[in-house]
Amino acid sequence: QTVAEGVNRYRSSDNGVILITHYQRLLDYIVPDFVHVMYDGRIVKSGGPELADELERDGYAAYAEAAK
Repeated sequence: QTVAEGVNRYRSSDNGVILITHYQRLLDYIVPDFVHVMYDGRIVKSGGPELADELERDGYAAYAEAAK
């Protein structure tokens, strides 16, 4: 939670943050503006915060199959 507080304090219209995580729990504290799914070094899907919820619920398998 301490890291999340620091990231949230740093965010502004003048600063951007790139956060790479596999942990949905972190996104309970840091709400993303954009979510990108990467597979094999490429972005295979982009969306808003709801995409993180979808990944948590359904997993990554569908994106791995679509990227082949």
